[in-house]
Parts: sequence; structure tokens; C-alpha cells
Amino acid sequence: MAKGPVLFDLENDTAPRPQVAAAAPVPDLVAAAPQGQAMQMAASLAARKPSRLVRLFWWLATALISAVVSIAAWTFVVDLMARAPLLGIAMSVLLAAFVLVLALLGLREMAAFGRLARLDGLRHDAGEALAQDDLTAARKVTDRLVALYKGREDTRWGRDRLADLRADQMDAQGLLALAEAEVLAPLDKAASREVEAAARQVATVTALVPLALADVAAALTANLRMIRRVAEVYGGRSGFFGSWRLTRAVLSHMVATGAVAVGDDLLEPVLGGTILGKLSRRFGEGLVNGALTARVGVAAMEVCRPLPFAKEKRPKVRGIVKNALGGLFGKG
Repeated sequence: MAKGPVLFDLENDTAPRPQVAAAAPVPDLVAAAPQGQAMQMAASLAARKPSRLVRLFWWLATALISAVVSIAAWTFVVDLMARAPLLGIAMSVLLAAFVLVLALLGLREMAAFGRLARLDGLRHDAGEALAQDDLTAARKVTDRLVALYKGREDTRWGRDRLADLRADQMDAQGLLALAEAEVLAPLDKAASREVEAAARQVATVTALVPLALADVAAALTANLRMIRRVAEVYGGRSGFFGSWRLTRAVLSHMVATGAVAVGDDLLEPVLGGTILGKLSRRFGEGLVNGALTARVGVAAMEVCRPLPFAKEKRPKVRGIVKNALGGLFGKG
């Protein structure tokens, strides 16, 4: 093998040479836009419905553990009464107090389910009255609406206005529109503020906390709290199980309709044009998760509101996102 430099004679080479101008352009290495993975994962976890086998397992496990604990507690108290009557009596009183508190918690949960069912019934009956243009049914709905907020000072002025003007309404649509404007409009604003606060919290935590799954936990917790507060604004204060059931209903609807996906069109009021590509990946994820939280909040308002949105327009997700996230990380 020859050593030294090797020369190639290109002048006598008849093979076609590649043209630089004909080469394909170098592709731009643009990172994929944030998709709000934390909110999508949180929504999927909350909306996932367990199978019948899993539900049967948890039911049997709960029943078995309750039976074992009850028998062990009874045996402990009976043995203690035999050995030390005074201590046995004291322990019996403590157990009775515990059972009483447990029963009160159960009654509170049942009352919470009743309040949510009351809101659902009002919304259903209002929709029927609007569909059939039934003034009598609309008057019954407004009477139930006034009774629902009878003890709340923040609705006193609206209820008084409704009482003064309801006699002038000659159709169901006008009467329910008056009830919306006078009684529910202030509550809609309060619910929107709760949604904006939750969107800011989720966006901030996602952007600033780099721990794995911490953003998912923060998003799920913030959305649970937001949905519960929205329900409280509309008079549907719920307990633990009621809040979880309501959250599952809202997020299941979001997953079924594909509303957990978000694009640049939703973030344009906040980010402005193509600024999404100029932000860091973490900040972009925070903004997307905040926008998705706003969507969940609007869905919760629709589910918890005692009257469907008719004359009063449903809050725009873009407007909530702009108020909640605009200037949060700077517009660049």
C-alpha cells in the first residue's frame, strides 16, 4: 500500500458533480410546542373510571377492614371492662364519640350530594322551561332559585330586584334571563375569579417546580380545590366524596370532548404571535397547563350553575386566560 498523500484527478473525471444550489435546505430545529402534559395526565387520572372488578375489590376490602377493626375494638373494650371497669367505660365513651362524629360526617356527605342534586334539578327544569316556553314552569324555577340563595347576603340585592321586576316578564325566556342577570351575574364573576386564581397557581407551579410528577400533583390538587370553590359559589358546597365525584364528572366531560388539548390559538392572547417558541420549555408548559385549568374551570361553572347560560354569555376561556396569565412571566 502506497504511503503519502493521494491525488484525485478531477479534470478528467466525467462523473456528474453535485450542485450546491440543488441541495435541500437545512431543516430548522424547532422544539415541539408544549402540550400541557401535567394537566392532561391529571385529567386522565381523575376521569379514569375503575372497572367493576376493581370496585368490587375496594368494596370487599373496605367491608373486611371495617369488620376486623370493629371486632378488635369490641374485644378490646370488653376485655378492658373486665380488667379495669373505669378505663373500659372511658374507652367506650371515646369509641361512641368517634362513631358519632363518623355518622355526622356521613350525614354531611349526604347533604352535599343533595345540594349538588338540587343544582342539577334546577338546571334541568330551567332547560325544559326554556325549550317549551313554559312561563309557569319558569316561575317555579325562579322561586326555587330565590329559595336556594335566601340566606346569602351577596344575593340580597339581586333577589329584591328580581321580586320587583318579575311581574313584568310575559314569557319564560325573559323571566329566566332576568333571574340570570340579577341573581347569577355576580356569582358568575366570583366563580371566574376562582378559576383565574387556580390557573395562575397551576401555571406558576408548573413553571417553577422542576420535580417529576410534582406539577401533576399540583395541577390535580388545584383543580380539585377550584371545582369545589366554584360549586360553593353557586350554592353547591360539597364534601370530600362529593367534590371528587363532581371533579370526575367535569374532567370526564373534558376528556370525552377533547378539551384537554390546547394549541397556540388559545394562548395567543397571552403569548402574542410566535412568542411561545421564544420562551423556555418549562414556562411554556406552565402557560399551557394554566390555560387547560381555565377550560376545566369554565366546564365546572357550566356543571355547577343552577341555570344554563342563556342571556348571560358563558365566560370565554380566552378572556380568563388573558386575565389570569397575562404578564405572569412577561410578554417578551
